[in-house]
Amino acid sequence: QVRLVESGGGLVQAGGSLRLSCVVSGSMLSFNALDWYRQAPGKQRELVADINGDNTNYADSVKDRFTISRDDALNIVYLQMNSLKPEDTAIYYCYYRGVWGQGTQVTVSS
Repeated sequence: QVRLVESGGGLVQAGGSLRLSCVVSGSMLSFNALDWYRQAPGKQRELVADINGDNTNYADSVKDRFTISRDDALNIVYLQMNSLKPEDTAIYYCYYRGVWGQGTQVTVSS
């Protein structure tokens, strides 16, 4: 059974950085794609970034600020978030093989 656990969220000032982690258990990460989504209050959940092997994709709103990466040996996917903006405030979720993590809150103050 696949299980995802996110961590690394918190409160940061605008312009700051955070690194989110998504630990995958119950499956070999290296054979599948993983997505990071976010949901801000009152808004729909949106795809932020995804990684499939060496291929990565980003939402236009985070391109050049966020970087998704993976460590297949540890079964972890990271989301490095730099130059954070107040509009990045949301709960961030990882999604993998039909399973959602519990989410981690990111709050960016102006």
